[in-house]
Amino acid sequence: MTASRSAVGNSETTIKRDGNCFTLDAALIGELLDVSPTDVPALMRSKSITSVCESGIDADRGTFRLNLFYHGRHVRLRVGSEGQILHRSIIDFGERPLQRGRRSASER
Repeated sequence: MTASRSAVGNSETTIKRDGNCFTLDAALIGELLDVSPTDVPALMRSKSITSVCESGIDADRGTFRLNLFYHGRHVRLRVGSEGQILHRSIIDFGERPLQRGRRSASER
């Protein structure tokens, strides 16, 4: 298992936000999940790539946590209200797939 974290700060990469809907570029998803950007749409349609969005509460109000899952890889992005990526972490469990029982009901 490998893990990496990075504060992104004033990164030029932003995520488009329309209310509670977020749009991520296939190039960004591909980079984070270590897949070809051209494969991203098909992987999402087949539900091989899944996602969960969480809204911040209390001190984190106005921020969002976007989670992406693909095979044994879990990406977490903390996103500001304007779509700027504030922090990201990637956990790669290698060939061992994520266990369905460990995800919350909203992730299934």
